[in-house]
Parts: sequence; structure tokens; C-alpha cells
Amino acid sequence: MERWTTKSSRTTQLAMAVGSLIVGVLLMYLCRDYGTVGSDTFAGLLLGLLLAVIGAAGVVATARQTVVIDPLTRTITVEDRRLWGTTSRTIAFADVVAVRIGYLGKRSNFQNHYYLDLKLRSGGTYSLFAPGRGYSGSSSRATVEGWRERLETYLAAAWGTGPSATPGAAPSGPPTVWDPFLK
Repeated sequence: MERWTTKSSRTTQLAMAVGSLIVGVLLMYLCRDYGTVGSDTFAGLLLGLLLAVIGAAGVVATARQTVVIDPLTRTITVEDRRLWGTTSRTIAFADVVAVRIGYLGKRSNFQNHYYLDLKLRSGGTYSLFAPGRGYSGSSSRATVEGWRERLETYLAAAWGTGPSATPGAAPSGPPTVWDPFLK
């Protein structure tokens, strides 16, 4: 099996942050003559300030995330590159108990973001291809279902239970039970 490398889109994150910053500054400009402190115009000024601060923080905090799933080393490595440095997390295949599809958003306003939710042997979870990172295809459940199936294939092969496993070899990891309702 080949190494699977995916990178998030820093451009998408930056566009959302700059959009928030522009709307905030525009609201502050339009509401600059707010009159009294309790007026609706003053509330608009405060909302503009809040959006501008969120947008500025977003511009500074944007990161490029790289996910590498390596069947040779049997690891999932997630690297975040930000303005102030790089952080990295490595998860061994043997530490993954289940792979589920997570969902963030509301169907009513068409903001759908799917991601892979890894249940770890330690009892914790880890969001792979997390929402807000700008992964292409994360708004399509079918695409993320394909990611889940591909990752499960990698894990099953590493545990000796998949199609590319050595015939007759004993499994080297937990059983391949993929329960979507596992908590």
C-alpha cells in the first residue's frame, strides 16, 4: 500500500478570516456615530469590533495541516504549521480502535462539514481532517465515507486482517470491529 498524504487549504481559512475582518471593519465604520451607548447603532459598532477581532485572530492563527498515513511505519502523523511554529502528533495504527464519521454544521443552512473521528485505545478521540481546516471534499459525506473506507483498509492490512495481509499470519492489533455507535 502506498503512503497517503493530504494537506489542508490555508487559503480557505484565510479567506474566512479576512471576510470576517472586512465585515467587522465595515460595520465599525458605518456605526461610528452611534449616539447613545444603549442604541442599536452602538450594538452594531460592538458587533463590528467583535467580528474584526475574530477576523484578525483568524488571520494570525491560520495553519496548514498535513496528514500522512503511512502503512510502512503503521502511523498517522498530523503536522500543523503556523506562523509561530510547527506541532506534530503521531498516532500508531495499534492505538486506533474505531473510525467513525463526525459531523459539524446544520443541514438547514447548508453548512455541512464531515470529518473522521478516531476512537483511541486510551479512551480518547481524535478528529482527523478536522472541520475548519479547509480540506477539499469535507462537505460531502460520500467523500468522507471514502476516506473512512480507505483508512480502515490501511488499518486492517496493518493488523493482518485485510486483503493485502500475509495469509495465515496472526492479527497484530485489535479486532477489526468498526461500530459507528461506539462511544
